Amino acid sequence: MIPIKKKKLKILLATIFILLIVNGIGSQFFHRFDLTHDKRYTLSETSLDVIKNAQEPLYIDVFLEGNFPPEFKRLQDETKQILEEYKAYNPNIIYQFVNPLENPDEANAIMDSFIQRGLTPINITVDDKGKQSQEVVFPWAIATYKDKSTKIPLLKNKLKATTEEKVVSSVQHLEYAFTDAFHKITTQKQKKIAVIKGKNELPDIYKADFLQSIRENYFIAPFPLDSVATNPVLYSKALKTFDLVLIAKPKTAFTDAEKQVLDQFIMNGGKALWLVENVNIDMTDLNKTGSSFAFPFDLGLNDMFFKYGFRINPVLVKDLECTDIKLETGKKGSETQYVKLPWFYAPKIIPNSNHPIVNNIDVLKLDFANAIDTLKNGIKKTILLQSSPYSKKVGTPVEVNLKMVDEVPVPQDYTSGGKIPVSVLLEGNFSSVFENRVLPFKDPDFKSKGKASKMIVVSDGDIIRNQIDENGQPVELGVDIKTKTVYSNKEFLMNCVNYLLDDNGLINIRSKEVDLPLLDKEKVFENYTYTQFLTIGLPLLLLLIFGIAVTYLRKRQFSR
Repeated sequence: MIPIKKKKLKILLATIFILLIVNGIGSQFFHRFDLTHDKRYTLSETSLDVIKNAQEPLYIDVFLEGNFPPEFKRLQDETKQILEEYKAYNPNIIYQFVNPLENPDEANAIMDSFIQRGLTPINITVDDKGKQSQEVVFPWAIATYKDKSTKIPLLKNKLKATTEEKVVSSVQHLEYAFTDAFHKITTQKQKKIAVIKGKNELPDIYKADFLQSIRENYFIAPFPLDSVATNPVLYSKALKTFDLVLIAKPKTAFTDAEKQVLDQFIMNGGKALWLVENVNIDMTDLNKTGSSFAFPFDLGLNDMFFKYGFRINPVLVKDLECTDIKLETGKKGSETQYVKLPWFYAPKIIPNSNHPIVNNIDVLKLDFANAIDTLKNGIKKTILLQSSPYSKKVGTPVEVNLKMVDEVPVPQDYTSGGKIPVSVLLEGNFSSVFENRVLPFKDPDFKSKGKASKMIVVSDGDIIRNQIDENGQPVELGVDIKTKTVYSNKEFLMNCVNYLLDDNGLINIRSKEVDLPLLDKEKVFENYTYTQFLTIGLPLLLLLIFGIAVTYLRKRQFSR
């Protein structure tokens, strides 16, 4: 008997010794295992690099707490999981889930304060076996680090999408949303953006929301390009101190000297976001007069664009997949009556590329977009946005009248295949438009061959235009006040800037794909009893059988 006890004691001591050694080795190495097939909870190297910057506590308040429907419980659970991953790699990350409407007496005041901060709640309809109920949800989080804070949208807006589809899209976006927010508040601004002025461009009030948004990440400053003539060499050197130029809907032609300044900026590795068009027509003027002529006009940039590898044609894109406009139909008593009608010159752009700039982005709205051609010149080109298959080109000049909303489209006119490019990304080593040409001004630092650079062109300057509310204040870019629709113009442009200026690969997180299988509610409803038995009754039955079997075996063993 004693030898058996000694043997057991040796085994016990050996086991404890081995566990201590394994524990000691494990404490020296850190690794988390993600067993999901889509690696949903594996943070990218970029995310890990960003959270290293949090040397002090970084607080996150998540407003996804309360009595939620199952769809939002899923979003809540996925948000907790991703935050746990961040915290595992950096204990300075501290988060909590808060129910902002927990106290009914303060609910209205809190909702008002949240709305003023841009944290808009949403009302969702939950359908449970035919029973519908309304729930108020705040799909937002706020991250705070030292004296800086930023809001984080957790639910992506998708037009005509079900709640489940929105949640799936949002889960795919979670890592990017949090990492981008952490980058904003833990990293000092470094990159500089020059907003080109002096070319009769879109007024600042119509760019206000976008400029305010990019100001969180980058330094921005106006650059008076029309002053180049006074001292072109000085202005050329000044522009080279920036990292990106933003040209938003210019209407005045560029001089050769101004083009040389922009050209040499690009040759020296500067990035450009061109929001330009070659047809002169504006929805604001059309709303006032009801009718207008669309004329081609020359900005003097055609030779420059041709050299870089693209061309903006002076034609309009007419698309049957279009957005709506709201027109006055008369009055009922003292109230003006409006009706929403399709407007074929406002293409509804649905990105279908997997490029990180447009991946997982919802519908965009354009107005009087032009067609873009790409040319072979050794520069890599990626089409970011294009019209639907049911679109065509309309030559200019042409009369455009609001009465066209009554137009019945002829299908035969839209059989060319459509898919007209309206936004293109170009990457590579560009050649100067002034190569082997007489220079408008002498520049001792002139380069005919450029460093590696990028540019994005959008053939609609109004893509950046935010609307103005009744108080004369700019509303968020992408919000259509009249139709109460939210488009993804802002997200697209923010992604464009981030991609052009991104040196650490943050934008590439957007390419992450997450596979969340959705529950087929109709199938569940049709087989409700069977589903209940399968998900609830069967596990209980198996547990009961297991309990009976264990009890029987124990009694049989000890009865001997």
